[in-house]
Amino acid sequence: MRGWFRLTMGLLAVVIGTLWTVLGLGYVEGSVLTDRRIWALVGPVVVVVGFVALWLGMRARRR
Repeated sequence: MRGWFRLTMGLLAVVIGTLWTVLGLGYVEGSVLTDRRIWALVGPVVVVVGFVALWLGMRARRR
């Protein structure tokens, strides 16, 4: 069961970061986040953090 938490949180961070990026760039309408530059900048940072968590989770699972 080692690494599952990191894998789950990493995947969640990648999905949420991608959503924030798409919203911030204005590709999805109907949200208060739409066309807000801050979300277009924060989103990719969250995606990178998610990928790091996924990588760490995979390393923990191999041990």
